Amino acid sequence: MTEFIPPGTRWHALSSPFPMKRGGALHGARIAYETWGTLAAQRDNAILIVTGLSPDAHAAANADNPAAGWWEPMLGPGKAIDTNRWFVVCVNSLGSCKGSTGPASIDPATGDLYRLSFPELSVEDGAAAAVEVVRALGIGQLACVIGNSMGGMTALALLHAHPGIARCHINISGSAQALPFSIAIRSLQREAIRLDPMWNGGHYSDAAYPESGMRIARKLGVITYRSALEWDGRFGRVRLESDRPGEDPFGLEFQVESYLEGHARRFVRQFDPNCYLYLSRSMDWFDLAEHAGQKHVDDRTQGDDVMAALASIRLEKAMAIGATTDILFPLQQQEQIALGLQAGGADSSFVPLPSPQGHDAFLVDIERFDPAVRGFLARL
Repeated sequence: MTEFIPPGTRWHALSSPFPMKRGGALHGARIAYETWGTLAAQRDNAILIVTGLSPDAHAAANADNPAAGWWEPMLGPGKAIDTNRWFVVCVNSLGSCKGSTGPASIDPATGDLYRLSFPELSVEDGAAAAVEVVRALGIGQLACVIGNSMGGMTALALLHAHPGIARCHINISGSAQALPFSIAIRSLQREAIRLDPMWNGGHYSDAAYPESGMRIARKLGVITYRSALEWDGRFGRVRLESDRPGEDPFGLEFQVESYLEGHARRFVRQFDPNCYLYLSRSMDWFDLAEHAGQKHVDDRTQGDDVMAALASIRLEKAMAIGATTDILFPLQQQEQIALGLQAGGADSSFVPLPSPQGHDAFLVDIERFDPAVRGFLARL
């Protein structure tokens, strides 16, 4: 498989060796990033965006790439994240296939793809890599770190490991630890990929690619990214045409099935399966409670550890936003983040938004998310 690198991508060469949290190190690794706006002379207007599992660094159109980005409605001149005021950096996650070093990259020691020889990946590794980009750009302290979904995890890991690196934080549909439901879903997604014979222990190619496994994994993901309320409103029980000759008797019958199939087919050849496995597992492993310095005894103690770890993060202001219909990163996780950061002394707010669009609401329900982000940044 090849990497999928958007035009205009910039790269930062990571320190070499770059140590990984769970053992091993990367040599000659890099992180892809893009920027918008102008860094002030005082270098005090920088915002870092850390992303979810699949996005690249191209969050919005810029001079290097005029194509619309994955967060185009939120980022740009006059928008909620106003690039007339802020210098914005968005990094592609370590372990991805969108320009940063990951399992689909060449291992300089062998000249072949890393595949499953890539070291075990953690969210903390992605946070450490993002910090290197910030430092390389000459930024001593960020005005704000914004993390979406998995990026919300990355942001918390970054803020905890690097005290004082940012004044403020916006955590959007993120969490301080993976919950059992989310772990279960991601486990099924990984199993679908690994059980596809074409996965072949990670040794697939463009010609022999685990298409079925990736399709099923993506369908499972899309189902959890949205909500039952939205599925009902968008599709109801509307059927497709069912009188086509030679049709599979157990094939697609309802419009919602057709939607999932189309969405999955557009995704599967645009993301590397091994990278998907590594990034997915890194979310399951993430638990900020590990950094509280206490041993888990039961669920109550574990919750205390998460709050203790959050309270050890020092910020001026923070905001945690979530959608009421999010089942993957449920609303109580954003409330926990807001309360934990408040316990650490931050002026912290929790903003539950009544969006019907589930976990993906921050990408599509701009009417609700724009005012929250815009208002927070305007007050800085």
